[in-house]
Amino acid sequence: VQLVESGGGLVQAGGSLRLSCAASGFTFSSFAMIWYRQAPGKERELVATITNTGRSTYYADSVKGRFTISRNNAKNTVYLQMNSLKPEDTAVYYCNARGGKYDYWGQGTQVTVSS
Repeated sequence: VQLVESGGGLVQAGGSLRLSCAASGFTFSSFAMIWYRQAPGKERELVATITNTGRSTYYADSVKGRFTISRNNAKNTVYLQMNSLKPEDTAVYYCNARGGKYDYWGQGTQVTVSS
């Protein structure tokens, strides 16, 4: 099982990034996908979720209206489009696959937003 995040980097405030998480080794279309983030010295925070079919999504209040989660089950990939980025969005972003008793994590990708 692998979850590999990509797309992180350094961006100025107000800019955009798109994170990707490529999954392998399990039936991706059966799993809900979640993006979390963790800033230095802070607890891990749920950012956005999407059901296995993609029909339903959820966003933390802190990112609602700025971030969009989506998935392509044919490509076994989940995305996080991040617009209007703020310095407080700086964190390591992790993708998480959850289905039944299974819970898989990626290694994370760093997002840094400069003011």
